[in-house]
Amino acid sequence: MKGARSYMDLGTIVDQIFEAAQNFSDEFHRNFDPFDPRCGTRSRGPFDENVDYYPNYSYPPMNVYMVADRSMIFEFALAGFDEKDISLSFQGDYMVFSARIGEEYAGTDHQEVPSEDTIRYFKRRLKLKDIEKQKYYVPLDKYAQEKVKAVYKNGILKVTIPPKDEPDQNEGIKIEIIKDKD
Repeated sequence: MKGARSYMDLGTIVDQIFEAAQNFSDEFHRNFDPFDPRCGTRSRGPFDENVDYYPNYSYPPMNVYMVADRSMIFEFALAGFDEKDISLSFQGDYMVFSARIGEEYAGTDHQEVPSEDTIRYFKRRLKLKDIEKQKYYVPLDKYAQEKVKAVYKNGILKVTIPPKDEPDQNEGIKIEIIKDKD
C-alpha cells in the first residue's frame, strides 16, 4: 500500500521494558537471599551457580556473589589494565563499569607494535580490548552504594557493596480517589 506509514507504539515498548525490569526486581528480591532458608527450592541451595542473574558479558571474566553479611561482591579479571584506566560509578540502580587499554598495550610507549598481518599466532586466547559501559543491577534501596569498596590487586578488581542497615521501605505514593459529582 503506497503512502502507508508503519509506526512503533512507544507506549507498549516502554511498558514492556518496565514490566521486564519489575519482573527482574521481583525475582531478585524473592530469590537472592542465599542465607534465608525460605528462599529457593533447589536441592543445591537457593541458587545455582550456573544460572546467570546478571548480563552475559563475555569480557572480562567475572564473578558475582553474596557473602553472609549480605554484601554483594563483583570480581573482574582485568589482566593488562591499570587501575587509572578503570571507571566505576553508580547511576541509580546500576553499577556502571568500563576500562581502557593502557598505553603499554596500545602501542604508545614508543615501541613499534606489529600489524596483525605480520603476526602468525600459534595460539591466541588473549585479546586485550577496551571495555565499553557495562551495567550491573544493584538495587539502590537495598545496598549502601556510598560505602562501596573497590580494590585492584594482581589484575583482579574486587568491588564490595554492603547492604543498607535499614532497607528503604518506600511503599510509593498513595493516590486519593474521589467520587465524580455528575
